[in-house]
Amino acid sequence: MTTTQAHVSRLKAAVPQFHVPDVVHTAEYYRDVLGFTISSYWDGRRASHEAIPPPVFGIVSRDDVQVFFTRTSRSEHQPAHEDGGYDAFFSVVGVDALAAELRDRGAEIIDGPEDRPYHQREVVVRDCNGLILAFGEDIGRIWSVSHLREGGETDD
Repeated sequence: MTTTQAHVSRLKAAVPQFHVPDVVHTAEYYRDVLGFTISSYWDGRRASHEAIPPPVFGIVSRDDVQVFFTRTSRSEHQPAHEDGGYDAFFSVVGVDALAAELRDRGAEIIDGPEDRPYHQREVVVRDCNGLILAFGEDIGRIWSVSHLREGGETDD
C-alpha cells in the first residue's frame, strides 16, 4: 500500500461515562445546573425521553459534548479521583462566562475560575454525585504574553 492509499484515522472526541446511582436525577442535574440537554434514556429495552420505567442508561449533551450515565448501586459508586484530581475535564471556550452561568444555576463551584501554570484557565465543579468536573480554556498565548510583561520566562 502506498502512502496515498493509506487510510487516515483520527480521534474526534472522548465521552465520559459515569456510573451513578440514579440516572434520571443525574441527567436532570446536568440539565438544570450545568446547562446540558437530556438526549435520551435507555430502560434496557428501548430508548426514550421517559423516566418510567427507571432507565439504566442516559445521555446528556451540550454543544459538541456528550456525557453518558450508567446506573449502579450506591455501594458500588465511588468517584475515581484522588485529592486534586478530576473525574472529567471539558475543554471550553469562554470559561469565565461559563463559570458565571454555572454559579447562577446553583452549581457547587469548588475552585476558580483560575489561571493554572499549565496554560489553562479552569473552573472546577462538584456534581450531584460528588464527581469532580473541570472546565478549562486554553490561555497559552494570553498567559505567555502577560507572563512576559511581568518579567517571567517562557517554557516554550
